[in-house]
Amino acid sequence: MHIDRLELTNYRNYESLTLEFSPTINVFIGENAQGKTNIMESLYVLSMAKSHRTSNDKELIRWSEEYGKIKGDVSKKYGHLPLELTLSKKGKKARVNHLEQSRLSDYIGQLNVVMFAPEDLNLVKGSPQVRRRFLDMEIGQISPVYLHDLLTFQKLLKQRNHILKTHQGKSSLNDVMFDVYTDQYIQAAVSVIRKRFEFMELLQKWAEPIHLGISRGLEKLDIRYCPVSGLNRDASFEEMVDILEQKLKDGRSQELARGLTLVGPHRDDLQFYVNDYDVQTYGSQGQQRTTALSLKLAEIELIKQEVGESPVLLLDDVLSELDDYRQSHLLNTIQGEVQTFVTTTSVEGIDHETIRQAAMFHVKQGHVEEGA
Repeated sequence: MHIDRLELTNYRNYESLTLEFSPTINVFIGENAQGKTNIMESLYVLSMAKSHRTSNDKELIRWSEEYGKIKGDVSKKYGHLPLELTLSKKGKKARVNHLEQSRLSDYIGQLNVVMFAPEDLNLVKGSPQVRRRFLDMEIGQISPVYLHDLLTFQKLLKQRNHILKTHQGKSSLNDVMFDVYTDQYIQAAVSVIRKRFEFMELLQKWAEPIHLGISRGLEKLDIRYCPVSGLNRDASFEEMVDILEQKLKDGRSQELARGLTLVGPHRDDLQFYVNDYDVQTYGSQGQQRTTALSLKLAEIELIKQEVGESPVLLLDDVLSELDDYRQSHLLNTIQGEVQTFVTTTSVEGIDHETIRQAAMFHVKQGHVEEGA
């Protein structure tokens, strides 16, 4: 799939912008704080209906305006698909092929993207929250069922936490609604955890050979999903439900003391091992970056396998963060295969045929000009 055209109205620092893209590679060049990343972000928002930079949608709307709009014309193997997302203080409205979608979960997945930005290098060494967000965003693109289960889980977690907070410090809790929420919470939590296990198996399948290639055959990557509940991948749904139920019972006094739900997918993590060493703790910066790059390239292959066509790749100011070898490996992988958008302050020092054949866009103070 690829994006043919983008229209922005009142988005960030753009009052009005229309761009047409190459189906191969598009490079946005400009100094920092000129608006390059805003264009990249708009493509991500067009796909995911949320930003990778902020959770506050109001920040995406141009200052003093009532609304912002992103429109994109997407080409897929089954034909042309117009997408539109309108942002306002009242919320979001999404349209697919000019038809308004009653649920955002029906919109997400129409355009698949893989974003690789400098903060993604923190995927390995950053907080567990970063890795959980990675899981949720990527699985959500290819599984509407997961999105539904995740939203259900988050709603029940909020309700359960509210009751725990109101009873914080007490020695016991006798609340019929709390028991109802807990039963429903367990079901939703297990559904989320099982889907994450499935996704990690697929990601491992693609990431291991990619990592082996980048490391010149010297390093074997192993990715592990680690539920705080101690659930095992091989357990059945019913067995997982029983284990999680017991964990919550055993931890009830702790939950009451803290006023929080302490066991569930909202506290789970990923671990990365290179040659059986924990790369988060013992890996060099180069190994951590190779792991992050392997994950992103594996995402491309995984989405391609699941949806039947390659996603769009967004490289936001990340090429300068990679050394020449990793940079070349990345560009060789995408060459002619994946529509790619790149932001950079300069293409000097990037000696690769892919960049030489790219459509160039120069960005300065919110104005974009196409040309070499």
